[in-house]
Amino acid sequence: MAEPLRVQISASRARNERRPRMANIEDRRPGLELTSRALMRDGRPWLPVSGEMHYTRTPRERWTHRLRLMRAGGISVVSTYVPWIHHEPVRGSARFDGRFDVGAFIDAARAEGLEVVLRIGPWIHGEVRNGGFPDWVQEAPVRHRTDDPAYLALVRGWFGEVARALDGRAAPDRVLAIQLDNELYDQPGHLVTLKRLAREAGMSAPLWTATAWGGAQLPDPDVLPLWGGYGDGFWVDADAPWDPTFRAHYFFSDTWDDPGIGADVRGDDATGRSDLSVWFPPATCELGGGMATAYHRRPRPEALDIAAIAHAKLGSGSAWQGYYMYAGGTNPGADLAESHATGYPNDMTRLSYDFHAPIGEAGRAAPAHAALRRQHAFIEAFGDLIAPQPAHLPEIQPAGVDDSSTLRWAVRGDGDQGFLFIGWHQPHVPVAACRGARFRIESPAGPVVMPSAPVDIAPGTLARWPVGLRVGGVRIAWATASALTVLPGPVPTLVLLEDAGIPVEVAHGDAVHRIDVDDHPHLHLADADGSTLDVLVLSAPDAERVWVSETRAGRRLFVTEDEITWDRAGLVSARARGDVPAVREYVDGSWRAPAWTHVSGTSAAASVTPQPVRAWSIPPGDYGTVDGRQSAPGDAVLDDHAAVYRVGVPDWCDEDAVFQMAWGGDVAQVRVDGVTVTDRFWDGSDLVVNLRDLGAAPGAEVEVRILPLRTDSAVHLPAGAAARLSSSTEALCAIDAVSVGQRSLWQEAPR
Repeated sequence: MAEPLRVQISASRARNERRPRMANIEDRRPGLELTSRALMRDGRPWLPVSGEMHYTRTPRERWTHRLRLMRAGGISVVSTYVPWIHHEPVRGSARFDGRFDVGAFIDAARAEGLEVVLRIGPWIHGEVRNGGFPDWVQEAPVRHRTDDPAYLALVRGWFGEVARALDGRAAPDRVLAIQLDNELYDQPGHLVTLKRLAREAGMSAPLWTATAWGGAQLPDPDVLPLWGGYGDGFWVDADAPWDPTFRAHYFFSDTWDDPGIGADVRGDDATGRSDLSVWFPPATCELGGGMATAYHRRPRPEALDIAAIAHAKLGSGSAWQGYYMYAGGTNPGADLAESHATGYPNDMTRLSYDFHAPIGEAGRAAPAHAALRRQHAFIEAFGDLIAPQPAHLPEIQPAGVDDSSTLRWAVRGDGDQGFLFIGWHQPHVPVAACRGARFRIESPAGPVVMPSAPVDIAPGTLARWPVGLRVGGVRIAWATASALTVLPGPVPTLVLLEDAGIPVEVAHGDAVHRIDVDDHPHLHLADADGSTLDVLVLSAPDAERVWVSETRAGRRLFVTEDEITWDRAGLVSARARGDVPAVREYVDGSWRAPAWTHVSGTSAAASVTPQPVRAWSIPPGDYGTVDGRQSAPGDAVLDDHAAVYRVGVPDWCDEDAVFQMAWGGDVAQVRVDGVTVTDRFWDGSDLVVNLRDLGAAPGAEVEVRILPLRTDSAVHLPAGAAARLSSSTEALCAIDAVSVGQRSLWQEAPR
C-alpha cells in the first residue's frame, strides 16, 4: 500500500492579528470589525460571499427577483459598479430614475437581507466604453486617474451627484464597502484622494476596497486589497494557448496576485508588490462567475470550471468569496460597450452582457448557480469556523501549472477542527483519475489518517471533507463526503454530499461507519456525555439539485429541479413543467412535500418555427484588426449578408416567457420592431433572452439575424464550436431549434 499523502498543520501559518483603523475606529458599524485574519460580525468570524449585479444593466422591475435568486444561491453581498457614462452622458444632465436609481437598488438589496458594495470608480472598466467615463470626461484636457486638480474637479462633481442620489444611504449602516477606482496600479496616493473626496461628498462605509492584482501599489492600510481569479479570458490573443495565469487558479496556493487580469489594458509595466498585506486577510471580488465574450476570443467556461476556481480559493484561505459576474444583463443602450472604435484592444457585444453567469441575461439560473450554491451553503454553515483559519499545503505539491498528475489538495483549519479540500478538475487539459489516494494530517493533536483504505479520486471531484468537526457536541474524527450544512433541531443534522465514486465513511470515536447512500443514508451518533448527532448523506445526483434556505425562520434543506427562492411569506417555486412543484424537504428525519398555492402564470413550452425572410450569403470575413485582433462586423455587414428570420411570439406568453435559440454562426442579433435589443457572438451556447425584457410582447415583430462564420475565420472558439465550424463547408449559418417557455409561480402554503 502506498504511503498516504501528508500535510503538516503548523501554528506558524496563522496570521498575526492586526486591526486597521478602517471599520474599527473610522467609519464604524456596530457589530462589525475587521482584522488581519477575518471580518467579524457580532463577535464571530464572518466569511462574506459577494456577487456582482449591475442595476443599470437590469430592468428595474427585475431587480427583486434577481436579488432573491442571488440570495437563494448563497450570496450574502451584492456588489455593483456605478457607471458614470450610464448616468451622465451629457454634462450637467445626470439621471437617477428608473433602472438608474442606485438608491432604490440599495433599498431593494437591503430589503432582501443583502449587504451592498458600491464600486464607484470613477473609472470602472466593466467592459464599458471609456472605462465608464462619459465622452465629455474622456475628452477633457486633464490627466485622468491622477491628482490633477482639473480631473479632481470633475470627480468631485460626480461624487456629489452620486451622494445626492443616494440621499444618505452610503453610510456604514447601509453599505458594507465602497471600492475606489478599478485596476489602478501605480497611483496609491490618488486612491487616498478619492477616498477623501467620497467622504467629503457624504459617502462612507466600514470597508474601503481596491483591486490588488497586477502588482498594484495600494495605500496600505487605507484600502482592503481584493484579488481575482479567472480560468480563461477574452483579453488574450485569439491564437494564444491556455495562459498560465488562467491555469494557476485551479491549484491550491499561497499566491493571490494575478498578473493577467487587465494586462491588455494596463500593459506589463506595473511595478507594485504582489505580496499579501499584513493588515488584511486574503479576500476576492472577481472570481470568474463566468466570462464575457469578445469577438476575437470566445471562452465558454462550464459550471464545473467556475466552481473549481472558487473551491480552490476557499481551500487556499480565502476570507471573502467575490464573483464577477454573478448576474448577467443587457447594456442600457447601444455603443456603451468597450470596442476597437473606442480605443480598446477588444470588440465586445454592444448590448448583451450575459457573461455566462450563474444568473444569465434572461434572469434564469444557469448550471453554475447549482455548482456554486453547494459551496455557499457550506460557507454559511461553517464560515465562522474557517474564516480566520489558514490553509496548509501538502508536502508534495504540483511542480507547476503544467503538472496534471499530482493530486491537488489542502487542509484549512487549526489542527483541532477543519476541512480537507480536494480540487481535481481543470478545463482544456483533462486530469486522469488519481488512484489509491489516502491522506495523513499531522498536527499537535495527533495524526489523522483517512479514509480507512485508499480510494480513487475521479476527475471533477471538488471535495470538502470534515476533520475533527464538532456539531452539537459530537466530534466527527473525519468523513469522506463533502460537508454541506447543519440543520437545526433537538438533535442537529449534519448534511454531507456524496463525492461520486468515493465510498462514504464517517469516523466517530473508535468506529468507522460505512454509509450506503442509496439504501441507508442516515446515521445516528451519540457520545458518552449524552450529546447526539444525526448525519444525512445526499447522493451525488441529489447534490446537483440541492437548495439550502436561510431565513429568520431557520435553515431548511430542499431537493428539486425547480428554481426556488423565498420571500417574507415563505418559499416560492418557479415551475417549468407540470402542475405542482416537485420539491422535497428534509424535516425531522424524513422527506416531505410542501403544500403549495398557485400564484400566477401557466407552465408552457413550445417549439417555434422561424420563418425565413432572407437567405444568408458569404460575408467578407475581414472586418479589420487592432493589434492583430479581429474587429467585429458592423450592422452594414449583417444587413448585406445575414440570414433573416421572423419569429412569432405566442399569444400565451406572459412576463416570464423566455426565448431560446440553438444556433451556429458568427453574430446574432435580435430585433424587435426594427430595433436591435440584444446580440451575441457565437461560442456554441444557446441564445436565451426574456421576451418582455426586450419589449417583445405578443404581437411584436421579432426578427433574428445571423451572420455566417467563415471556416477560415481567425477567431478563437471553444473546442466543440471549433469542431462544428471545421466540419462546415465554406461558412456556418444555422438555426438548430427555437423554443419559447414560461413558468408558473407557486407560493408555499402555511403549515
